[in-house]
This record gives sequence, C-alpha cells and structure tokens, in this order.
Amino acid sequence: MKTIASFNVNHNLLKKGMYTSRIDGDVVTYDIRMKIPNNNDYLGDNEMHTFEHIFATYVRNTEYSDDIVYVGPMGCRTGFYFLVRDSIKPEQAIQLVRDCFAYIADFTGEIPGATKIQCGNYLAQDLDGAKALAKDMCEVLKDWKPENLEYEK
Repeated sequence: MKTIASFNVNHNLLKKGMYTSRIDGDVVTYDIRMKIPNNNDYLGDNEMHTFEHIFATYVRNTEYSDDIVYVGPMGCRTGFYFLVRDSIKPEQAIQLVRDCFAYIADFTGEIPGATKIQCGNYLAQDLDGAKALAKDMCEVLKDWKPENLEYEK
C-alpha cells in the first residue's frame, strides 16, 4: 500500500506548533502539534476529549463556520487535525486557532455537548487539563506566521 502523507513527516523533527499537513482540492488539513512526538508526554484522554468538544464548538460558531470541515484528535495523542476550506487563508486559520485556544484557556461553564444524550463518553472530561493545554499552546502560537506552517525537513 502507498504510505499516507502524515507518515512521511519526520516526527523526530516535529515541535509544538501549527503546520499545513496536506491540501486536497479545496480542503486544507492543519496539524496542530501540542506535544513533541515520541517524548513520553501525550495528551490525556479526558483533557483531549474536553478540548475537542470546546474547539469544535467554538470554530463552528464563528464567521468561518460554513468552512470548517473537521476538528479531531490525532490517534498518537500529540495534537489535533483541523480541516478547513481553502477560503480560510493561512493567516486567518492561525488567528482562528489562536482565538479559539485563548477562549479555551479562559473557559468557564458547562462543557458543550457533554451530556449523556449528546456524547458517547460524556463523563470522560477534564476541563482544567484542557485549559492548561490551551494556555501552553497560546504561548507557542503567539508569534506564529504563515511561513511557520511548513514542516522542518
């Protein structure tokens, strides 16, 4: 079988940040790397779950809502994939992620979609953990620019 694009990225060089993983037609996949790969420090299941609920809800409630395709965690638990239409320019995508992560860092209240009716594992939540992840990534992305979206080689 052909090797998929994400397996062709040198994970030994990856640092925390936001990268353009691939472009398929009008869909841009961003790799939001929140942990250094293979470093024995991974996203915890519950904090990742909470982060996903708030991240997905936030971006789908912005002016870009119609151009958001998908938000979801990586199986390796080192970050998230964020898929958008190419009508969202790279600088807009970076700012949207910055704004979203600042929102998560300061989030109070009920976690969106975290009821038994709305979620298949509704009790697996960690808001404090999600907020800590967001605060860390706010610092990482504070000066991020479109030229930073390219993977190191």
